[in-house]
Amino acid sequence: MQKILLVVITACLAAGYLLTPIYQGLAYKGKLPLFGFDYVSWPSEQPSTSIVHEEKYKQAAQRSITALRKQQAEIFAPGYTAAVAIDEKLVWTGSVGWADITKRSVMTEDSQLRIGSTSKALTATGLARLVANNEFDLDEKLEEYLKPLPNCYWADITARQLISHMAGIPHYKENTEFMGMLATVSGKNYYPDPLNAITLFDQSETLFSPGEKFSYSSLGFVLLSAAMQKKTHKTYQTIISDMVLKPLAMDDTYAPTPRTHNINLATFYWQNSSEPNELKPWYDVDLSHRLAGGGWVSTSKDLAKLGQGFMKDDFIQPTVRKIFWTPQALNNGEINAQKYGLGWRIHSLDLGAGFTPTEYMHHGGVSAGAQSFLMVVPKYKLSIAVNANVRTKVFWDFGKVAHELARVFIREIEQR
Repeated sequence: MQKILLVVITACLAAGYLLTPIYQGLAYKGKLPLFGFDYVSWPSEQPSTSIVHEEKYKQAAQRSITALRKQQAEIFAPGYTAAVAIDEKLVWTGSVGWADITKRSVMTEDSQLRIGSTSKALTATGLARLVANNEFDLDEKLEEYLKPLPNCYWADITARQLISHMAGIPHYKENTEFMGMLATVSGKNYYPDPLNAITLFDQSETLFSPGEKFSYSSLGFVLLSAAMQKKTHKTYQTIISDMVLKPLAMDDTYAPTPRTHNINLATFYWQNSSEPNELKPWYDVDLSHRLAGGGWVSTSKDLAKLGQGFMKDDFIQPTVRKIFWTPQALNNGEINAQKYGLGWRIHSLDLGAGFTPTEYMHHGGVSAGAQSFLMVVPKYKLSIAVNANVRTKVFWDFGKVAHELARVFIREIEQR
């Protein structure tokens, strides 16, 4: 009887150990009830800081911090940061609210936040530099260099198809490798290497033949990072550090590890969709399994630098930049529905009455208790990044302020 009782207790403890992080993951995404005692209310006091790095944009900066304050209050975000760079110079940064409500730590231009899928633009920048240096062929099949090939259905896939979401690799929920899918939901394990991370989905079925359709997949970017690593014989993190972060002085951008403890890292929050002023710190989560597609940490300042870097001819060759900023066509010749290029979306920006719409490139990100948006407007040599330490129900409730900032600064540029 005692042995049976011990087995039952052990089984219950094991089930609890396995299921608790899965329950957490689903609850924080609104799929299950969320319990706890660490709820906080959105504070009535909201500090803000506006730093003008180029005096000629002082008026635009004033309008921008007003817009940022308004947007933060409308969505009850704990904190917001924004940065604007023009013609290779940082011209303005703004921050509103709190990096940590309980500790009364204010949000600043140096506050670091999870950037979610904006990580894809970072990965794309590293790949673009490899392509420009003739170190990587976008159209070489994986079977030629990813050896041993973990999944026979990956043989004919190319990096171009992976980075444009046309390879047929599943996204998190579509992963048919059950334990791998659970691991991505729970986010409890550390994967130091993308070759470790692809084991979470390397036995999953592909969704379609390469190039036949478009299906957004962060796991596709994880596979891409493994391919970059195999091809160059360097770790993915080293590639990004050497090819992107160091040259652009993106000193506050990093890939988190269990040993990472950064005083500038913001606290991330869950928001009650029915009572948005009710907030709760996000549970501890490890996103290393999705690093290339959604696991990096950065600042708005650094992301604005990334946007500027992609426009620099001596950093990304114009011919390569054109390839990455061109919406990709499916096998049937049709442009994919999202007008997705290679790690960037390409759309037209409405500048309002009296202005002609202009092309811009962008990527947004949703993460555990955080959101991010980066946009680049080549005509005006303008890059803008916004970040928040909360996850809203509707992404554009957070991201639309970036368009408003773009209009403010473009009008200022046009008047000169």
